[in-house]
Amino acid sequence: MFRPRVALASLSGEADAEWARVAADYVGCAFLGGIALDDATRAAAETMTDRDRSEFLPADPVAFVDAQLGDLDDVALRGAFNVRSTTLGPVERAAAVCRDHDAILELNAHCRQDEMCAAGAGEALLRDPEALTAQVRTAAGAGADVSVKVRAEVAGVDLPSLARRIDDAGADAIHVDAMDSESVVAGVADATDLFVVANNGVRGRETAREYFDYGADAVSVGRASDDPDVLGAVRETATDRLAREVTG
Repeated sequence: MFRPRVALASLSGEADAEWARVAADYVGCAFLGGIALDDATRAAAETMTDRDRSEFLPADPVAFVDAQLGDLDDVALRGAFNVRSTTLGPVERAAAVCRDHDAILELNAHCRQDEMCAAGAGEALLRDPEALTAQVRTAAGAGADVSVKVRAEVAGVDLPSLARRIDDAGADAIHVDAMDSESVVAGVADATDLFVVANNGVRGRETAREYFDYGADAVSVGRASDDPDVLGAVRETATDRLAREVTG
């Protein structure tokens, strides 16, 4: 899906094309966004900014996705965009844009902010697999490679079982925020053939190696994405691991 097998994880209101360009020497993919696509998620995002959260709130979210990915067309990494929606039409349009840029459309089933969950987006989708898999089918049907960003430690949610449903719906990848349960990555990796990106606490060789040992295909770096020392160490670990797999 991308090499080196290191990604930048989306950071609300911060992860734009310029942010990705700065780290392009270290990563194979950058998840921009997240972006609220429809009226319900935009209203939630606007309320969240009242609490001093950063959010992207352009007048035309899909055009923003197009412009941002276009700014990465000449950069040696794979673009991706994390999106939040409660309706399928905007997901389909954003997925078509991602398809045209050979970028990944990432569905956000991860945001745990109260406003976004109350709207039925973000983490709320983990408890509504029918709605989540409908978004996956819609995005895949538009021709995009599809990732789903999920969160561990959500009460009542069996991530390996959910991963199988996401896989069956046509997704290509699952981006797992392991929280403090790193071993959940192994359960997801064992349950599905999805490309597994592990996230949370990746700060260097040791943490990256741990996720690869649990079966992750790639790791992503969030808050440390502006630290070249961290990114360099993680890239070296990912490159070494891939070389070992290739040579057997």
